[in-house]
Amino acid sequence: MVSTLPVHILCCCTAMLVGAASASAQPLNFHVHEGRNLNLFRQDGAVAAHLVLRDGLDPRLLAAFPAGDSGVGAWFARTDRPMHWRIAGPERPETRHDAHGRLLRGISVEVETDGPKLQLTRVVMGSVRTLRDYESLHTAPAELDAPLSRQDQTFTWARDRIDGAPGYLLSVAVLDGVLEPGPGVAVRAVAGRPIRLRVLCLTGEAPLTPLGEDAILTPTAGADLRARHSLAFLSYREKLLAGSWRFDTYFGRDTLMSVRLLLPVIRPEAAEAGLGAVLERLSPLGEVAHEEDIGEFAVLDNLKAGRGRVATPVYDYKMIDADYMLAPVLSAYVEAFGEARLEAFLAGRSADGARYGDLLIRNLRHVLETTRSFAAAPSAGRLLHLKPNVPVGQWRDSESGLAGGRIPYDVNAVFAPAALSAIAGLEHGGALRPYAQGAELQDAGRLAELWRIKAPPLFRTHISGEAARAAVRRFAAESGVDPALALASLPADGLSFEALSLDAEGQPIPVLNSDVGFELLFGQPNANELSRLVANVMRPFPAGLMTGVGAVVADAAFAGEPVRRQFSKAAYHGAVVWAWQEAVLIAGLDRQLARADLSAPLHEQLSQAREQIWSAVDAVGETRTSELWSWTYGSGRYQVQAFGAEAADADESNAAQLWSTVFLALKPGATADARQAEQ
Repeated sequence: MVSTLPVHILCCCTAMLVGAASASAQPLNFHVHEGRNLNLFRQDGAVAAHLVLRDGLDPRLLAAFPAGDSGVGAWFARTDRPMHWRIAGPERPETRHDAHGRLLRGISVEVETDGPKLQLTRVVMGSVRTLRDYESLHTAPAELDAPLSRQDQTFTWARDRIDGAPGYLLSVAVLDGVLEPGPGVAVRAVAGRPIRLRVLCLTGEAPLTPLGEDAILTPTAGADLRARHSLAFLSYREKLLAGSWRFDTYFGRDTLMSVRLLLPVIRPEAAEAGLGAVLERLSPLGEVAHEEDIGEFAVLDNLKAGRGRVATPVYDYKMIDADYMLAPVLSAYVEAFGEARLEAFLAGRSADGARYGDLLIRNLRHVLETTRSFAAAPSAGRLLHLKPNVPVGQWRDSESGLAGGRIPYDVNAVFAPAALSAIAGLEHGGALRPYAQGAELQDAGRLAELWRIKAPPLFRTHISGEAARAAVRRFAAESGVDPALALASLPADGLSFEALSLDAEGQPIPVLNSDVGFELLFGQPNANELSRLVANVMRPFPAGLMTGVGAVVADAAFAGEPVRRQFSKAAYHGAVVWAWQEAVLIAGLDRQLARADLSAPLHEQLSQAREQIWSAVDAVGETRTSELWSWTYGSGRYQVQAFGAEAADADESNAAQLWSTVFLALKPGATADARQAEQ
């Protein structure tokens, strides 16, 4: 196991630069009102907190902390009518000492609600994972309950972490309202005035070191304040966080894709903070960690595994896609910052003394070893499968995200050949020579070519013109949209598109999807393939992916009824829009537009596609910084709807999502040619 305390330093000089930038990071304080949630973000030195106040019939108040991926939350009884929160008073970073004299950090804020009554039903504190589980399952381990103390109008819940380390505190002071008698906590409004509370939320988990906006972005980055603030809130010297409130910790795939997409505007030290975090968490086999259990959730994991009450992080390696992302992202990093920078980075050491270059070689060997079988005898059975008994393995990581498929398109048709090509390029550059053994990497180029030729056709799906038209009419009716534009866009001879995945028998599952954007970003399709891939995305939904509020990530119009049910606009990976997938498409189009071998008509097709996607990005405004969003349709128009706003929605969206900030690296309305002219 690699070190559990990541330290990303290239040399003393780099460490001093990052440390100085972190020390001067400006305090951050911003609000985001989205759907039913009012979000307050605060980052000030060692304090970082995200307060979420939920409106509606099921009010909730919680605070999530990047420190230890921890949080505190209060859930209230269902109300007779929708209620609304507002920030009513000062928002301050706070520190307190617990009963043992140990420091707790967090925020305090005064809030109001227009509801006539608030009745507390449950307080949960500990890991954000525990809060997430309670939100979805309404259960939490009894051992995590915190005792309640009361002093006048102030109620306080506090406890140590279950291993005895500094824990958590939530305090609610009633400033305006009448407390009902009884053992619970219930407050009624007085004389039509709003209920007013002062809330204090604290954690004892070890704080992270914020990088600060100026240490993350170059002057060429976009000016979107919400995106800039969100990126700063999620970026720390130790690691980049996936999203808040629900994913306030490291995710390997999110880190790699965000670094890749931000490369045009990110400073090298910030990119290296992300890449170093990935290398630090590689498995002994070289697999990229998907997620980490830290803080109290790690204690719970270790207890279940019989390792005792210890907080040693537990890493999740069930995903397979990020294993094949690391090399292509490092290759792009070299293009951005140069071979010498890579050499210095790889010479840096992890907290347990391993050179980053030696850690990287683990991953490159893993890529080579797992791709040789298919190259030797190409067939669907020898493609890269999800791990046994695991229903997920790439970014569509809800259980129905791949429609039950076992062989994902993106991993096999894009990332495996891209990883092999990147290994060949990195090996040729020379930075890997101090770490590789002899000629062990020299076969990568040959394997890459075999994968590039043989893997993609196995995912190709064809639907006849008549069947496609019938399918579009049917799914449009099921989705409640007008099919006219979609029907008019269909080719007379039918559709050929890339299946989302193959089933266990190697048969394509015909779900049109946005993952072809990865091919635009990492591949080099020929002219005919490039035109076809882009056309499939750009047709109006449900013939393609485009709606007035963005490109949905899945269109199940051409699949059977059980699959179509799984891919509605209420499904987490269904007919919904994910911001970063649109960014992948735009960045991928920019990369293809920079090619010198495009015909004038193909160049025009790609330019128009980019313009149309960017228009959809503009249409949703600040919502693009969210994790994802859904839509409503009426009077011939699509309207944005916050994901999680409807009871049928599978989950709620993060108000700050790392890979949704990547539009900061994209130029509105400018093609790759225009950007090159600017440079």
